[in-house]
Amino acid sequence: MTIKWWDIIDSESTQPILNASLREKSLLVGRVGLMMLSVGTGAWRVRASMNKIARGLGITCVADIGLLSISYTCAANGETFTNSLSLKEPGVNTDKLDAIEFFCDSFRDRAGKYSEEQMHHILDKIDSMSGNYNALILGLASGMACAAFTFLLGGGAVEMLCAFLGAGVGNFLRKKLLENHITLLANVALPVTAACLVYFFVVHLMEMLLGVPMVHQSGYICSMLFVIPGFPLITGGIDISKLDLRSGAERIGYALLIIITATVTGWLSAYIMRFEPGDFPEIAMSPAMRVVFRMIASFVGVFGFSLMFNSPKRMALSAGVIGMISNTLRLTLADHLGIPGFTAAFIGALCSGLLASASKRFVGFPRITLTVPSIVIMVPGMFMYKAIYYLSLNDLSVGGAWLTKAFLMVLSLPLGLIVARIITDKNFRRDS
Repeated sequence: MTIKWWDIIDSESTQPILNASLREKSLLVGRVGLMMLSVGTGAWRVRASMNKIARGLGITCVADIGLLSISYTCAANGETFTNSLSLKEPGVNTDKLDAIEFFCDSFRDRAGKYSEEQMHHILDKIDSMSGNYNALILGLASGMACAAFTFLLGGGAVEMLCAFLGAGVGNFLRKKLLENHITLLANVALPVTAACLVYFFVVHLMEMLLGVPMVHQSGYICSMLFVIPGFPLITGGIDISKLDLRSGAERIGYALLIIITATVTGWLSAYIMRFEPGDFPEIAMSPAMRVVFRMIASFVGVFGFSLMFNSPKRMALSAGVIGMISNTLRLTLADHLGIPGFTAAFIGALCSGLLASASKRFVGFPRITLTVPSIVIMVPGMFMYKAIYYLSLNDLSVGGAWLTKAFLMVLSLPLGLIVARIITDKNFRRDS
């Protein structure tokens, strides 16, 4: 149920929050933690934000954090206050994450001046921030991202067009389902089905009207990649590295639930329509031109995914530039130097993390708002789908090979970010 904060706080006191009771201080700490949890960030960042507030208030806080809930205890002067809070559903909102981080970073200066009521009014404003984009814009962003994804995976103009239309319709529908609070499995399965059906319909229409061969059918996988759960996959891996095992396991379990639902739905749709995930037709292109188009596609793809995470345009542009460099580097290393895909993915993610840390002093955005969108395009969604497809056909050798490739790449991405964070953030590389 929604927490009515104004029913449980002391809104009549005009004293600075620094002079409030332990209960009032603890409620503020808990609300900040819950808001951070609601925007999709991992347990380590949630706990760090709660600690900033607690230190600013002169109290001690310990917290146990999961995907949807926080149990925490605050202590000061021989007193303790324990509380449990939970969310209705997980989500991702990088714009709101940036606003909450600014609140936490500036809290120490405000604690001796602002009352409890004023603090909660500020949080109310942040909490009420609406999405930056409507369903139509998010549909277009999804179409752009998946069309770029298609090119990066080897597809041509026909596959890109069909993926653009399929993903656009699919994400438009998903946004509408989320606005109506439709349950998780339905808001994944129905948009994926819609995306695949639109792709199938457009390919058949082009075959009948333009004589386009059905060899382009394999790109239907790309039309459903907008459901890739990049944030929980990456933050789950980071949480596990910081020994937040509960949060890490819950996030990865949540991501796997989405992936399995999407891939099984896509497989059923393809089975009904008699589509198969074959290889893309070879595109004749010089190595130099391929690098240029990969840079463009990487930028467009990351920019589109960043908009889907509700990033403001400036934040999305910053993530796009980082993703353009790191993803092109990854693909070049794999194609021209023969480096294994998972090693190239690690290097690409490491590059994203280092670039995000270097740019933070100039753009001011939290690292995670730049790093996760920039490496979502590296998540091997097609590998995951092909693994499920061949395993469903009892082809264990081929399915197992794709599953192994997907697992190694997914493992490499958070590891790259973790190493980058250890190198650049002294707070992250310490246990406390």
